[in-house]
Amino acid sequence: MDRLRQRADFLAVANGARVNSPAFVLQSLDRRSLGRDDLGPVRIGFTVTKKNGNAPERNRIRRRLRELVKRLDPVSMQPHHDYVLVGRRDALSRDFTTMLDDLRIAFTKPARHTAKESHRGRGAKPSPAASRKPD
Repeated sequence: MDRLRQRADFLAVANGARVNSPAFVLQSLDRRSLGRDDLGPVRIGFTVTKKNGNAPERNRIRRRLRELVKRLDPVSMQPHHDYVLVGRRDALSRDFTTMLDDLRIAFTKPARHTAKESHRGRGAKPSPAASRKPD
């Protein structure tokens, strides 16, 4: 398992599917869907925004997320996928075993797609030809 380090990779995964949990959000992206020939190992990235606290708190959240992934069975991750764990404030106070169960469930849950993908085409006006009655 490799780490995501490039901003472009994080942005690509952000447009993929996601599963929500109280302590984190799991974002995932199948690299084959991008048409890349990059079928390497599973890659995972970690991020925590500034709204989750000061630097020591954010680092603690990030360390807890990394430890969750270390203790997780790698077989539960799908091959050729990129994952990003976005930490939430609840990761500081949530029980570690509960978070580990949440992560296991997140990898087995069918992920919902982001609003960008699910609302594509919404709000577009129909073409004039589609609104005419057949003659």
